[in-house]
Amino acid sequence: MLIIRRAEQHDRRAWQMLWHENCKHFGAEGMTRVVIDGLWQSLMDPEGTMTAWLAFSEGEPVGLAHTILHPHTFSLRPVCYLEDLWVSPTSRRTGVATKLIAHLKALGEQEGWRRLYWETGSENGAAQRLYSRIAQRRPILTYQIEITD
Repeated sequence: MLIIRRAEQHDRRAWQMLWHENCKHFGAEGMTRVVIDGLWQSLMDPEGTMTAWLAFSEGEPVGLAHTILHPHTFSLRPVCYLEDLWVSPTSRRTGVATKLIAHLKALGEQEGWRRLYWETGSENGAAQRLYSRIAQRRPILTYQIEITD
């Protein structure tokens, strides 16, 4: 049975294990302890806009989602950006990602969000196959400017 819930302070170890897997996979292993601690504090801040969601199977952490709820210029209803979605490699293809997204969609319906949206790499075919089954692809390109120290 899969249980999905908002991360709590006592979940730090489970969250950090999944976050480390995610960072390693995406080549972000150089993240400093200060940044990781700051992220955790932001995720735990009840007044903040960032939230961590954890999926557990048989008591073991198997997936995580980080969301950012923010205002939207075309509506008075907030929108939710799914910043990170990660499923542990040993739990892939078991429906964890689909259920995490469904959980967030249901929460959005309950809380009156206008939209739940996310990005994925253009080379991430496995993720795109899943997302194409459950969501509408938008014809939007993303650009960025890195701001460095």
